[in-house]
Amino acid sequence: MDVVDPRPLLAPLLSFACAGLVFAAGENVFWRRFWTFLAAGAKLLVVLSMLPGTLAGTVYVSHVVTFTPGVSIALRADAYGMFFALVSSTLWVLTTIYAIGYMRGSKDRARFFGFFALCVSTTVGIAFAENLLTFFLFYETLTICTYPLVVHAETPQALRAGRIYLTYTLLGGGFALIGSVMTLDLAGTLTLSQHGVFASDTPTLALAAVFVALVLGFGVKAAIMPLHGWLPIAMVAPTPVSALLHAVAVVKVGAFGVTRVIYNVFGAEQLQALGFATPLALLAGFTILAGSVLAIRQDHLKRRLAYSTISQLSYIVLGAALLTPLGALAAIMHVANQAFAKITMFFVAGAIVKETGKTHVSELAGIATRLPWSMAAFTVAALSFVGLPLFAGFTTKWYLALGALQGDAWWFVVVMLASSFLNAAYWFPILHLAYFRAPEVTPETPPQATPDASDGSHAGVAAGGPRRWETSKTLLVPILICAAYVVLLGVTAEVPGMPTSVAVVAVEQSFGLEAPLP
Repeated sequence: MDVVDPRPLLAPLLSFACAGLVFAAGENVFWRRFWTFLAAGAKLLVVLSMLPGTLAGTVYVSHVVTFTPGVSIALRADAYGMFFALVSSTLWVLTTIYAIGYMRGSKDRARFFGFFALCVSTTVGIAFAENLLTFFLFYETLTICTYPLVVHAETPQALRAGRIYLTYTLLGGGFALIGSVMTLDLAGTLTLSQHGVFASDTPTLALAAVFVALVLGFGVKAAIMPLHGWLPIAMVAPTPVSALLHAVAVVKVGAFGVTRVIYNVFGAEQLQALGFATPLALLAGFTILAGSVLAIRQDHLKRRLAYSTISQLSYIVLGAALLTPLGALAAIMHVANQAFAKITMFFVAGAIVKETGKTHVSELAGIATRLPWSMAAFTVAALSFVGLPLFAGFTTKWYLALGALQGDAWWFVVVMLASSFLNAAYWFPILHLAYFRAPEVTPETPPQATPDASDGSHAGVAAGGPRRWETSKTLLVPILICAAYVVLLGVTAEVPGMPTSVAVVAVEQSFGLEAPLP
């Protein structure tokens, strides 16, 4: 049931207003932090206020302006959009806490947190976009808002990464625009509120062109191979931005867009008849395996995390492309499962840099003796990605395998098994180094802070001062909360009222498939 309500519009507007106030606060630390937290917190509260209605089947709609029939700016909080908005809103509060601790002492913090808050707005706007035009406007705004974050250090490496990032993502946006225009021409509407907008007699060649254009447009940010080249290079950004790119915003909105194309632009029934989803599923399966193989070869910790993200994101694409209820459920749930596990790892990587200056896997011998709680959280995330029971990643792989069998695509079960082995191959060596190798004896840290070559922030402690055990509370608390979520999402997968409940509603309401669970 659709209900006209201002809250889908209010959520991004509040964050936009707070972002402006963050810029206005400049170097006033109190007010900058106040407006930054308000941007994240107010959005989370607005989204949470719609959750009871979502679980009851209500869809909240806000119309802004209609240009011509079928072309408008409007927002619509259906169950899938709510699931994505809940995940991003929750993580944004935690990322804000972490970023305040991580960026302490860094330059241009007003600019950093201003654009950081703008990203809050664009992400929730994408989650609630009622049509392709609204989606496109927020999608491109997100590209613009994240660019200053990627190049924050303003080093030659950062500026090069920014150019590559813009090249990839703006080209992707161009394909998304072309696909949207073609959709309007063929269907007379851009809405994402239906389970397919094209008439059954629409020429197959034209539909193929639309599908390719839209998947290319959103697949760039989803880092589907071979569209992934920008992502490892963007790891030059500060660690909170890397976490933002990999778990909360950019790459996740790409995967979100691909699933919208599958189920709301085309619809499962029409895609099944056309056969377009099978090549996409095969490409996703290839990306899962190839991304993992490339991750094994990376010694730089953040680059290993980046290639893991490339692999893990395609779980969402694969689950959606299976066109089965259980596959779709896995795709939705992995939006949360991947987000909390991967952001935990990036937070830990940042803590390692801040406390020790180490950026490479080969340097992590005995790191668990220096950062025991942080590495415990990293271990939880690693076990989740491998797919051990009681962790969130197991739930994803279980339902993906069931979804593949439901669609008579047993070979994707093999992909899941191979993926688990490959994940073990690049996570377990890190755990072995951390827990079973003696720490390397290194000279005392010099009095000045040690620059982190990967992002331009600073790490290290003053020589002669007390050696801090673990990292600061502003970094450690978000790490532990995110790791706790990884366990919570694993052990409560079928508990009523937990995130799976929203995902089940989304499979039926947003994707138009039968109930995936009894």
